[in-house]
Amino acid sequence: MVRTVAVLLAGGTGTRLYPASRSDRPKQFQSFGADSRSLLRRAADRAAFADDVCVLTREAYADAVREHVPEADVLVEPVAKDTGPALAYASHRVREEHADAVLCALPADHVVGDGFGEVARRGCRVAAEREKLVTFGVEPDRPATEYGYIEPGAAHDGYADVASFREKPDAETAARLREAGCLWNAGLFAWRPEVFLAEARDGPLAPLIDALDAGDPERGFDRVDPVSVDYAVMERTDRAAVVPADFDWDDLGSWDALERVLDGDGDGNTLASDALALDASGNVIASDDKHVSVVGVDDLVVAAYDDRVLVVPKADGQRVRDVVAELRGDDLF
Repeated sequence: MVRTVAVLLAGGTGTRLYPASRSDRPKQFQSFGADSRSLLRRAADRAAFADDVCVLTREAYADAVREHVPEADVLVEPVAKDTGPALAYASHRVREEHADAVLCALPADHVVGDGFGEVARRGCRVAAEREKLVTFGVEPDRPATEYGYIEPGAAHDGYADVASFREKPDAETAARLREAGCLWNAGLFAWRPEVFLAEARDGPLAPLIDALDAGDPERGFDRVDPVSVDYAVMERTDRAAVVPADFDWDDLGSWDALERVLDGDGDGNTLASDALALDASGNVIASDDKHVSVVGVDDLVVAAYDDRVLVVPKADGQRVRDVVAELRGDDLF
């Protein structure tokens, strides 16, 4: 029986969920909707399939991680440089502690339905028995442009080879990819650390792997640029496999995602807090302890947290990043 270590990725700030998410309280420590558990706590609960759980985060969030998931080990990456360096560091640390284990990487900001544990265990078996770098592909329920896609290749027992990874497409391409049977790239992975590290040596993470082997992770992080694990490893390897995921899944990456994971009010509004909508439809309204009213407006995001209020058309939800960039420049994020 293979030993499994679930690594929860909780080092980001969640800029597109500003103002709920701020530099001192990123979204993984917050709850949304009726479930009072934080996103990180929910991720830890669905990692119950694993023998061990650890959380990969940054130094500033380590104490908060311990409060939300006291049973987990905490790994602190030297510098936040996207998922490539983060997962190389985690893989090296897991190999040191559990030489024969399979690492299963779970982002802390996903909303996942029933059946996850069974699929995760299947992916871990494929990673262990076939020495594959496993990604989990979600069957699309719409032609989404905010996710990357995976094109499955030759089918095997419980998994398929990865024929190609596709970048986030435009609407027309997304519809075509969905029709062709491509899957969403959910950012969930499973692999034996030694297999991942061997594949990572042939790409942009090579200086980091060498430095980790030499016991100097800080030097290694200094020598690599921020890079996603997809670009650094998964798109380059011939060991990539995809396990189809038949559970409900969503990436709570922006305010409009709340429409897909929370119930509406009957008029097409999504109310993630105490709110009133009159002659209004298609709005997403969220706040902490404030009552928010909207009248005669459609298709807006209205988010009020602490001393900050955000109002933006849903169609421009990705531009919240631009707001955060301006605020960071003034040290206000």
